[in-house]
Amino acid sequence: MAVMDERRMIRISKYLARHLRHDPRRIGITLDANGWVSVDVLLRAAAEHGFPITAAELWQVVESNDKRRYAIEDGRIRASQGHSVPVDLDLPAVEPPEVLYHGTVARFVGAIRKEGLRAMNRHHVHLSPDWETATRVGARRGVPVVLVVAAEAMHADGYLFRRSANGVWLADHVPPGYLRFPS
Repeated sequence: MAVMDERRMIRISKYLARHLRHDPRRIGITLDANGWVSVDVLLRAAAEHGFPITAAELWQVVESNDKRRYAIEDGRIRASQGHSVPVDLDLPAVEPPEVLYHGTVARFVGAIRKEGLRAMNRHHVHLSPDWETATRVGARRGVPVVLVVAAEAMHADGYLFRRSANGVWLADHVPPGYLRFPS
């Protein structure tokens, strides 16, 4: 298999994110209740809407994505998390580690101090298992600020956590009392 140019991989990954997480109807696909769509249906729809993707390219993007954003199973594909369209990823509740991390930028810290972390236009708040990952997440929007989440304490107080296939931790909300802010 020929190795795809990095720009093409990024374009395909962004295309998949848009249509598997946020706007499947734009290219005429329908996700099932758990977010899955047939790979054949996706490839056909992409081609019909002016963005042809080969099966080899799709597989390479899924397999080489360091964040494991997509999963392929039984001839179907879905985004691992981050949906703004209604789907149920059918992820079981699991016990979190003592702490998790959330990467953001300074302009959001004031609101987070008051309201905590909210899912906004997504289904869940995304939390990272380590400081480095949270730093990379925050850096996508500017100079990163990493917040520490007292996940074990939240869990003990009855809050549920789920972990997506790619290791991202998901919570419905993180109240401000469970957050540690940088000084």
